[in-house]
This record gives sequence, C-alpha cells and structure tokens, in this order.
Amino acid sequence: MAEDFTAGLPRKRMGAGALLTDDQDRVLLVEPTYKDYWEIPGGTVEADESPLAAVIRELDEELGLVIGPGRLLVVDWVPPRAGRTEGLMLLFDGGTVTPAQAALIRVPAAELRGWAWCTVPEAEERLPELLARRIAAAVEARKAGVTAYLENGFATSC
Repeated sequence: MAEDFTAGLPRKRMGAGALLTDDQDRVLLVEPTYKDYWEIPGGTVEADESPLAAVIRELDEELGLVIGPGRLLVVDWVPPRAGRTEGLMLLFDGGTVTPAQAALIRVPAAELRGWAWCTVPEAEERLPELLARRIAAAVEARKAGVTAYLENGFATSC
C-alpha cells in the first residue's frame, strides 16, 4: 500500500457555526463559560467530521435544537495569532427560529451561561470585532442570496 502523501501536508483549524435569527431579524448569540465574550452557536469541526455535521451536532449540544442548516453564508480565513493557529471558519444559514423552537432552547450549564437575541448593533457590542464582522457579513450574504468570502472578517476584492 502506498504511503499517504497528504499526512505531511499543513493542517488548519476549522470551525463551523450557524446564523440563527428570530422573526424580528435578531441574531442568536451564546455566552460561553470558558470565554469572556459572546459567540455564535457552533464550534470546532472534529476529525473526520464535515462542517455541516459539526453545525448540526453543535446546535443540538449547545441549544438542544435539531435544525438542518441551509446554505453556506460565509467562509472566513483567519490568520494565526498569539495562542491560535490559522483557521477556516464556516457559517451556515440556520434559518428563522420560531417562538415555539426558542421555548425549547436548553443550554448546558458547564459550557454556556446563556443565550440572547441581539440586533446586529447589539451583537457588535458583545462580540469581538472579528466575530462581529463575520456576523454582519452573514446577515448581508443571507439578504443578497450569496456566499461571502472573508479574510479575518473582511471582504476581499476578488
């Protein structure tokens, strides 16, 4: 059997999340217990797991919601920084959460302090700048019916 030449290729960290909104176009954010800032629902794509499967798993684990996300809204390449390797972050359209679905949301106390609906300006106050840019791009991509490619949260000229 031939040696796997891909084993020595560079590896990237990968994360996947979902843009979930309510009927007032507010974005659902979660507050992790292990970070000092809010996040979007989602997380790390595990080994041998697709990004879509990761989003489905994370929505169930974090919120208790079984949602099949829609199309890909954002691909964001994030450069390395202190304490973090470079990464590829994907954001899928989680759709509009109904009041009945929202009433079923349960967060794991060991992982999340809670969750909240936020307007985009409110989200910008709670999120780090990079995540705020990604959320704003996802909202616009959903409206325009496109997939946005970002680098460090910024649209590129291509």
